[in-house]
Amino acid sequence: MTTYPSSTSIVVDNVTKSFTLRYHRTLKQMAVAAIKGRDISNTFKALDGVSFTVEQGESIGLMGLNGSGKSTLLKLINGVMRPDSGTVLTRGRIAGLIATGAGFHPQLTGRENVFLNAAVLGMSEAETRRKFDDIAEFADIGKFLDSPVGHYSSGMFARLGFAVAIHVDSDIFLADEVLAVGDKPFKQKCLAKMQEIRESGRTLFYVSHAAGSVRKMCDRVIVLEQGRLAFDGNVDEGIKFVKYDDTDGEEHNPGETDDELGADI
Repeated sequence: MTTYPSSTSIVVDNVTKSFTLRYHRTLKQMAVAAIKGRDISNTFKALDGVSFTVEQGESIGLMGLNGSGKSTLLKLINGVMRPDSGTVLTRGRIAGLIATGAGFHPQLTGRENVFLNAAVLGMSEAETRRKFDDIAEFADIGKFLDSPVGHYSSGMFARLGFAVAIHVDSDIFLADEVLAVGDKPFKQKCLAKMQEIRESGRTLFYVSHAAGSVRKMCDRVIVLEQGRLAFDGNVDEGIKFVKYDDTDGEEHNPGETDDELGADI
């Protein structure tokens, strides 16, 4: 059995994850398709033999085109999915927002969901009560905090979900789709909070299409292409590899951060 040093935060070892797409929903449709010789499903590999390690305190920018497997990889690291083959190991408590509205009950209010979501992330009720005012202030959704979250917009989901996750005392923070919705001031507030995480020595795993944000937040880039590890290394080289820089010949201004375009599904 392979052993890893105590400074290792995440290990992804030869990980593969497949999904099946079904083209027909009912038995009748499937039977007709089968009689006519048409495909009724298709299996594809969302991740195919991916391997890398992350040291404690590293800030990783995970990049790649939509459908390259980024969100699937984060869900495996978070533990909400299991790989079909290979191994995913993590050290310490994991927090973060890997899908807008994940862990929320639509019939409960925002206030109730704060406690529910915090419990899912490993916070005790006493800890949540102690941090509740800070969470509510960060989310800044006003009177909607006492409304059922089933009536929330995607932006309000993101605000509340990120506000809870960012206040969890974690060793690893995962961010996916966090900045895909919401107004610019909220995005900037999220980035500032994630910068605090980076400076605190926690491991940051950040999915983004925004080259400026990755330059600002990360010290290493991993690029996935069609489920395979295509690049792992320097931030600027990774951004060039995935071709997210402007192609009109203008030089990038390090003082500017482009808007987050969102993560894949």
